[in-house]
Amino acid sequence: MVSYREDRPLWDAEGRDWPNRGASRFVTAAGLTWHVQELGPEAAPALLLVHGTGAATHSWRGLMPRLAERFRVVAPDLPGHGFTDPLPDRRLSLPGMAAAITELARAVGCAPAVVVGHSAGAAILARACLDGGLAPRLLVALNGALKPFPGMAGLVFPGMARMLFLNPVTPRIFAWSADRAAVERLIRGTGSRLDGDGLDLYRRLFRKPGHIAGALGMMANWNLDALDRDLPGLKPRALLVVGSEDRAILPETAFAVRDRLADARVELMRGLGHLAHEEAPERVAEAIFEEARAAGIIREEDPAA
Repeated sequence: MVSYREDRPLWDAEGRDWPNRGASRFVTAAGLTWHVQELGPEAAPALLLVHGTGAATHSWRGLMPRLAERFRVVAPDLPGHGFTDPLPDRRLSLPGMAAAITELARAVGCAPAVVVGHSAGAAILARACLDGGLAPRLLVALNGALKPFPGMAGLVFPGMARMLFLNPVTPRIFAWSADRAAVERLIRGTGSRLDGDGLDLYRRLFRKPGHIAGALGMMANWNLDALDRDLPGLKPRALLVVGSEDRAILPETAFAVRDRLADARVELMRGLGHLAHEEAPERVAEAIFEEARAAGIIREEDPAA
């Protein structure tokens, strides 16, 4: 495993004006020190937010405060991402990441009624549910990466990611090339459009080789075949939120997943891309509130969103 602890984002530097910084704390669980943000009333139903590959808690900067009007929201940086320690290589599998998230949830006293994951974060949460670590009543996948890549991409992509991960120069090359224009091209390639502040937060992370190594390590050890086989056993109700312009995960993937689940619904959000929750957090929050009301987790007379 390539480790760049000395080149990881620093809380007093990259985190100096981090979104929702006042909600941040550092927690020890699963042998790691995690950066965790928490907002909302302690007595409210708990909601766990898990971001996708290459992101961090900044991805929830608009959505988290809205959700906190009705939930106790807990949002960590994934291992190796943002300000959380990396996992050892032997624990970087999907089940290993799911187990680590489960341990963190227990450490902060969070038994979530709702879990919300973006992209790879949705896969981690689904795996944690299937493995019995988490038992929410509702799982929300935001452009969820819940199926293997189709065709040759499914064969080539994991191997390529592993080769990049094992090359100690790769994270530094990525970091050196992460200027504003390069980051904007990367985000636009997902079908999303972010404002200048959003782009600068991603650039801040992408300029740190340790963060890049964390993202590459996660992708290098990613195997969705077992998850794909096990998905029909998923117990919680599922809401699959999909941006119609997503270029990273084709929108039709969500409809294929829906048809294999016992209780699932697709919410198609027109005009939004892979980062729909950053582009239109108010729309995504309302979809989550609506599904949580339908599941009896929150009530209509609860504080308005």
